[in-house]
Amino acid sequence: MWKQSNRLFAIVLVAASLAQTPLVRAQGTGAQGHFVIFNDTEENIVVGFYTNDGSGWSTNWLSEQIQPGGHATATFTGETGPCEQTLQVGWLGQGGNEVLDDPIDIDICEASNVYLGDNDITFD
Repeated sequence: MWKQSNRLFAIVLVAASLAQTPLVRAQGTGAQGHFVIFNDTEENIVVGFYTNDGSGWSTNWLSEQIQPGGHATATFTGETGPCEQTLQVGWLGQGGNEVLDDPIDIDICEASNVYLGDNDITFD
């Protein structure tokens, strides 16, 4: 979706800590220009977040790792673009390599939250 050379809109991922303020999982925010990615694992670290709108995979959107129990907010910086996306998550593997989950389809205009579990990725 967001190839560097031909973006219809961009996404900014900002890792945030849950240490000071608990985050309320909002409903319906996707259509308002943002959604939240939650690392709902107890031990796994998210190191990559990739999107594809059919024109090829994006580069890694994460500027920081998402620790277990942490989250990142995805914010759209443009007003147009396809809602149907494929996303793929990369996890920190043994030896520091990245292990990719199977891609999943998501409607980013409808999704408010993306939950990254040990063996599944869900959204609402």
